[in-house]
Amino acid sequence: MRSKLLYTAALASCIGAATAVWNHNDYLYSPTPDEIPNPDATGSEWEDAFARASNFVSQLTTEEKVGLVSGTEGPCVGNIAPIYRLNFTGLCIQNGPLALEQGTYSSVFPAGITIAATWDKNIAYERGSQMAAEFRGKGSQVLLGPVAGPLGRSGLGGRNWEGFSPDPYLTGELFTETILGIQDSGVQACAKHYIGNEQETQRQPSQNEDGTTIESVSSNIDDRTMHELYLWPFQQAVKAGVASVMCSYNRLNQTYGCQNSKAQNGILKGELGFQGYVMSDWGATHSGAFAINAGEDMDMPGTASFGPVFFNQNLIESVKNGSVSMDRLDDMCRRVMTPYFHLNQDKGFPAMDPVNEELNAVLFSSPDEYKYNYTYGPVANVDVRGNHGAEIRKQAADGIVLLKNTNNTLPLKSPKHITVFGNDAGDFTNGMSVFYFNGVGNYEYGVLAAGGGSGSGLFTYLVSPLEAIKQRAGFREKTLVQYVLNNSAIIEENSPYLKALLPSSPDVCLVFLKSWATEGEDRTSLHSDWNGDEVVEKIASTCPNTVVVTHSNGVNVLPWADHPNVTAILAAHLPGQEAGSSIVDVLWGDVNPSGHLPYTIAKRQSDYSFAPIQNSTALQNTDDPIAWQSDFKEGVLIDYRHFDYYNKTVQYEFGYGLSYTTFSIGKSISITPLSNGELSALPADAKIIPGGNPNLWEVLYRISITVKNTGQVAGAAVPQLYLSLPKEMTEAASAVNVLRGFEKVQLQPGEARNVTFQLTRRDLSRWDVTRQQWAIPSGLMQAYVGFSSRDFRVAGSFTPIR
Repeated sequence: MRSKLLYTAALASCIGAATAVWNHNDYLYSPTPDEIPNPDATGSEWEDAFARASNFVSQLTTEEKVGLVSGTEGPCVGNIAPIYRLNFTGLCIQNGPLALEQGTYSSVFPAGITIAATWDKNIAYERGSQMAAEFRGKGSQVLLGPVAGPLGRSGLGGRNWEGFSPDPYLTGELFTETILGIQDSGVQACAKHYIGNEQETQRQPSQNEDGTTIESVSSNIDDRTMHELYLWPFQQAVKAGVASVMCSYNRLNQTYGCQNSKAQNGILKGELGFQGYVMSDWGATHSGAFAINAGEDMDMPGTASFGPVFFNQNLIESVKNGSVSMDRLDDMCRRVMTPYFHLNQDKGFPAMDPVNEELNAVLFSSPDEYKYNYTYGPVANVDVRGNHGAEIRKQAADGIVLLKNTNNTLPLKSPKHITVFGNDAGDFTNGMSVFYFNGVGNYEYGVLAAGGGSGSGLFTYLVSPLEAIKQRAGFREKTLVQYVLNNSAIIEENSPYLKALLPSSPDVCLVFLKSWATEGEDRTSLHSDWNGDEVVEKIASTCPNTVVVTHSNGVNVLPWADHPNVTAILAAHLPGQEAGSSIVDVLWGDVNPSGHLPYTIAKRQSDYSFAPIQNSTALQNTDDPIAWQSDFKEGVLIDYRHFDYYNKTVQYEFGYGLSYTTFSIGKSISITPLSNGELSALPADAKIIPGGNPNLWEVLYRISITVKNTGQVAGAAVPQLYLSLPKEMTEAASAVNVLRGFEKVQLQPGEARNVTFQLTRRDLSRWDVTRQQWAIPSGLMQAYVGFSSRDFRVAGSFTPIR
């Protein structure tokens, strides 16, 4: 059975309302055409590179064209074969979104979730640029990242940490800046995973006990939700000129993502005007001609190690028998080569590090199996780290969120006796790589600096919190530093370990907790792993000054947050190789914390039930091939939108974060219209360019406020702009407020600065499923500026459409 994305007013109206009746079978059939033709690339905004790509492709044989879009064996995670007669040395495609995965003498940067917590566009750009420099130095033309799918619909998602935030606006801004940083450094970015890839469970087909193939989970998403949430950051990526987009494993409204012509041809290449190439996730291709005609341009990895091979020789046969036209094949090739020429990768790009061959042989295939000869540089194990360690330390520190600080416990003030607790405080015990889905074994001991799977990296070194604390306090300040890193020993009744350390109360007890997450599986709990909650309760019961630090892929519930002896809480996320240094910088006040939550921390795990991971016991041995259905019934109401809509109390709201200083926002707000005359609800028709209708990006309003540091130390404020759009007569629920602007502003004590937010037409619009356009709703809009989604300091109103 094949089916399509449905885009009808009736379907959209059944989503999100509290009384709506949901039936995923509504997604099975539609009067829309079964196939949406592939729009040929035109090179819009890449005209010179497109002309060079067209000339290059015109010189290729059919076999060479097929090789240009078909992965093959080679020394990189993904390989496009060289064509030496035209001086093309091929494409080396490497993971991932936080490091050159398995790259020797390379850096492990903070994860996307950590960058999201910085709320800093400049940091996102710089991190992208620094990662790209390392990829380029190792001879890799394509960086598989950044990530906006998963967006983070469920806090249990195993790969949420690779991306940024469940808020599409925050993700969109940081996603875009990362892409610009990567590509300004001459490396192709790959925006992934497109689209609806919101869980790891059943992301790929499986077989039941009887040998029946059970298809991947289907993410069933209505049109409005698709545009306003999950597509939003990808639209920005296309506007930013991203080179490639990776189609995802899951089915989307019953059709596999990499052969969904509505998603790829209709939306990505048609509506958004994408000019680059669609690359499959590894093993996400499920057909040849059908997927190609539905918009997939490149199959990865193209080798039998990941299942059936649908491109390569099979594509040659498809061209011969006419099921794939030569025009379509030429378009695929032009899409692949245009970014290559646009980024001048044909001019002096470094050759591959020879160590690639050795690493790939360990992980995937032997060089003896390669069909092609690859070009390597003269020196193996090239050190590409530069001064990135210092930058990583700063990025990680800027992403630490201070959630609680009773009586100004922090920064620490020359304590003479420190005790450190928790299995997250020490160094690794089971190796320096977390590539494999279950790793090298047990992750119980050692600081959690990155998540697991292909999005991780090989650590050249790691600074643990305990080592950094010893260096800072024990050596520099002659402080007594004692520790227990075994959680089981800590929570043991009448623990002799605690008795030995706590004959009298230390000046401060530092507790380090972690929550493991990896590709290939979803989390089963939002609580800290390895009895973390019990560890906190045990220490806080005897230590009146307990400071808790969490390293996690995102959301944790904190049942001990209100304990009177828990005086400070820091969410440090996944900080990369300088984990310990960054947290010590904040604990001692060398860095004033300026992170803010990129998600909501609720009171209880059950409060997140609006977006469950589809994983029922009944589905484990189902006989129904299409049993796995994940209905996005909550529509646009995820994270803070859900909690605001239903007026639920939370532990710490989206955008929340404390500082060692205080900030204020002036009482006046300036709202200035920038258009001449009355606005129309719909954008004027225009030729589609990358990003869609260019009129969507027209700046219509400017909103200005003044932010001031009212405290005693320098710090960074993050004023946030939220809009309340006019309510519409529809059954579909809408968010009470939506984020539409933020800036990170460094301020000295007493300093005030004007901050301006610019609102585009898209920022003011909702997706109209009937007119299939972004439309500005009529009526009064409210604008709020504050320091979180529930801490508004100033408000104003305006009416774009009367």
